[in-house]
Amino acid sequence: MLDISFVRQNPLEVRSNLAKRQDKGILERFDSLLSVDKEWRSLKQKVDELRSMRNLISKEIEALVKQGKATQEKINEARAIPEQIKSSEARMRELDEKRLSLLMAIPNLLHESVPFGKDETENKVIRVWGKLSKPDFEKAVKISGEGFYFLKNELALMEQALSQYAIHYLVKKGFTFVKPPFLLRRKPLSGALDLSEFESVIYKIEGEDHYLIGTAEHSLNALHFEEILDSNQLPLLYAGFSTNFRKEIGKHGLDERGLFRLHQFDKVEQFVFCKPEDSWKLHERLLKNAEEIVQGLELPYRVVNVCTGDIGTVAAKKYDIECWSPREGKYFETHSLSNCTSYQAVRSGIKYRISQTEKAFVHTLNATAIAAPRALRAILENHQFKDGIVKVPKALQPFMLGVKEIVPLDLQKQKPQIPQPSKKHAHKLLKRKPRRK
Repeated sequence: MLDISFVRQNPLEVRSNLAKRQDKGILERFDSLLSVDKEWRSLKQKVDELRSMRNLISKEIEALVKQGKATQEKINEARAIPEQIKSSEARMRELDEKRLSLLMAIPNLLHESVPFGKDETENKVIRVWGKLSKPDFEKAVKISGEGFYFLKNELALMEQALSQYAIHYLVKKGFTFVKPPFLLRRKPLSGALDLSEFESVIYKIEGEDHYLIGTAEHSLNALHFEEILDSNQLPLLYAGFSTNFRKEIGKHGLDERGLFRLHQFDKVEQFVFCKPEDSWKLHERLLKNAEEIVQGLELPYRVVNVCTGDIGTVAAKKYDIECWSPREGKYFETHSLSNCTSYQAVRSGIKYRISQTEKAFVHTLNATAIAAPRALRAILENHQFKDGIVKVPKALQPFMLGVKEIVPLDLQKQKPQIPQPSKKHAHKLLKRKPRRK
């Protein structure tokens, strides 16, 4: 969330930035926040003055007693102050809760490079990579079931290989590999996302204060929950692998039974804690990593700068990588890369020490390295020949026991079988003497 101190000091700048999101509700909440905060600060000033007055009167009573003068009037005045303080503090607590609720519901400030637009149709394409193709998809491997799937043999190997490939790539780039918990309590989870927005998307364990994570980003953000980091530690680069759980699935057309939106899927996530002055160059670094991973899979893709009307609550700027779908004749999202600036850190209480007396909130960034099912779909579509055989990208072959191609079962059955002699016949052949020339 936004730092209330920054909001107080820059109300016009913050309001102008929030207006880019073209949502009247956000501006109304912001105006309410300013009003609530103003009343809270007024009461705080009143309470501080009452406490100061109480101390002053106490000293006056003490002086009067020493002088042998009447003190009852001052005593009565002093006795009235605690009740005034108590009622003011009660109202301050109410206002503080309301202020926090409003702050949590206000999105992050957008970076100046985020394109203005009403929805995804106005996202800006930055670059395109790879040659587009339209192979025959009649003999593609079909996965049945809504939101879940079984994978066998080479496809199961390939899905595992995708994660291993991304993990090895990131570890070589200096990232620390982490397998985080798949369950989080509400408070740490709220540090990573706006639960009012995501509660309909992620699963809650009934009767417990636990939620299943929707991405490793949630757990990795909580890794340093309410900590003060040493500036020499930064940046902290993490590569998190997790199985993720989401209620949302594809509901239309081909994606209803496919590998696009699923209830359960594996993903490798890049996550960074850094100093504010380093976050924008690190955002570009995470994008470069993701692009190189996709290029290694030999997949055509484009990079998109997500516009103001399509960006989520938490990000200050967001890139999407979209791979080409020959089946649909369009690009589809496979990677999401966000610079969240200090928004998650403020919610999570994560700071770094600038000096012995000065601390500041870190910046956090998250970026997909591989979302296995989406990458698998892109490979099946882009590397399939007309006969249905799928070429395994060279980058994956070391993680697939050397498998170089995936042959559909119906083609495997069509392969000519070399006749094998029976054991009895083989025995006769071994006994037979060679013919003389």
